[in-house]
Amino acid sequence: MDLETRLTLVKRNVMEIVTEEELRKAFEEGRRLRGYIGFEPSGISHIGWLIWMFKFKDLVDAGVEMILFAATWHAWINDKLGGNMELIRAAAKHVARVLEAIGVNMSRVKVVYAEELVERVEYWEKIIRIAKQTSLSRVKRALTIMGRKASEGELDFSKLIYPLMQVADIFQMDLDIALGGMDQRKAHMLARDVAEKLGYKKPIAIHTPLLPSLRGSTKMDASIEIDDALSEIKMSKSKPEEAIFLTDDDNTIAKKIRGAYCPPREVDTNPVMAIAKHIIFAQGSRRFVIERKPEHGGTIEVYSYEELEKLYREGALHPLDLKNAVANELIKIVSPIRSVLQSEKELWLELEKISQSVTR
Repeated sequence: MDLETRLTLVKRNVMEIVTEEELRKAFEEGRRLRGYIGFEPSGISHIGWLIWMFKFKDLVDAGVEMILFAATWHAWINDKLGGNMELIRAAAKHVARVLEAIGVNMSRVKVVYAEELVERVEYWEKIIRIAKQTSLSRVKRALTIMGRKASEGELDFSKLIYPLMQVADIFQMDLDIALGGMDQRKAHMLARDVAEKLGYKKPIAIHTPLLPSLRGSTKMDASIEIDDALSEIKMSKSKPEEAIFLTDDDNTIAKKIRGAYCPPREVDTNPVMAIAKHIIFAQGSRRFVIERKPEHGGTIEVYSYEELEKLYREGALHPLDLKNAVANELIKIVSPIRSVLQSEKELWLELEKISQSVTR
C-alpha cells in the first residue's frame, strides 16, 4: 500500500488528526508504528462504537500495529457496572469478537487488559511524574473524557486519577498513535503536552466523530472544544432508549430509528443522518436503496453520503422514507455482528446479564 493510499485510509471519517504532518512523516520514514484504542468495558457496545471500530480496522489495514486496550480499572474507577470487576471483565470480552465480525484481522492485534499495566511499578511511577507536571484544574477539566463533570471529582477523589492513568497508558505501551472519539481529546492533548516535559514519545492523536443520541440535540455537532454537556449529547449505554445496541434485534432497531429525532431538511442536528454518514457510509460508497411510494417519487438509489444529504436538504426525501432506508441498511450491518455474539452461548448469557447491570 503506497503512502497516499495509507493516509487516505486513515483520514476518512475522522474529525481531526493531531497532527497530520506528523502522521505523514511517520509513514514516510517507514517506521513500524504502534497505536491503540482504550475502551471502558461499561456495557454492551452500541452502534456509536462502530465508528472507532471501523477506524481501528483502517489503521490495521494501513499497517499500524494496533493494541486493543481493555480499561477495566478505569471502568471500576468510573463506577461502571456497579464497580463489579467480574462484570467489567466480562463486558470487555465481546469487543474483540465485534472487531473480528466487522473484518478486523485479529491476528495482527494485541489485546491488553489494564491489569497487565497496573501490576508494574514503573506504571505508577509514570502516573506520579505526569501528576507533578499537571495542575489540579487541568485534571478536573479532563474529567469529561470519562463522561463526568469537573465537579464530580470533589465527591470521589479516585476519579481524578483516571485522566492521569489514561495518559500513563499511552506512555507505558510506548505508543505512536492514540485513537479515540472527540470526547478523548483532552486526555490526548495532555499526553502530548506532558510528553515534551518528560521526554516521552509524543503520540499522534486521531479523533473520530461522536454519534449523537437518538433524541437529537441542537448541540450535537462535535467541535474541537468538548465541554461538560458532551455526555448528554452523545449516544450512551446508560440511556438504552436513546441508543441502538449491537445485540438489538431487527425489529428493535427499526422501532428505535422510527422514533428518532429527524427534522425535515435538517442535517446538522439529525441523528438519523449522522448514522448514515458515520456508519452506513463510513467505509466509502455503497448502494443505498430508498423505497418510496410511487406518489412520493418511487424507489431511488444513492451511492454516497453526499448524494443522500443533498436529497434531504432539498426536501426531496421525507423523514419517514429516510428512517426506513437507514433502518434497513443498519440492520444489514448489525445483524451479522449480533449473529457472531449469539453463536457463543456463554458470551451471550454474559451480555444479557451485563445489560441488566448498566450504570451511568
